[in-house]
Amino acid sequence: MIHTKLDFVMLEKGVSGKELAEKIGITPANLSILKTGKAKGIRFSTLNKICEVLDCQPGDILTYQSDE
Repeated sequence: MIHTKLDFVMLEKGVSGKELAEKIGITPANLSILKTGKAKGIRFSTLNKICEVLDCQPGDILTYQSDE
């Protein structure tokens, strides 16, 4: 299962949810879905924008953990 560490990276970088949502062009509600791990998927273009704004790599915000 894929887990998100987006909250931690945002906190580390000092970026608020509202600020990140505005900069990447999504609604705060959709950002919340990403942060809580309830999203079924993410577009590469959105992931690219998140990484640009937070100056990070995809592996910094997404992790894989076996369901076992």
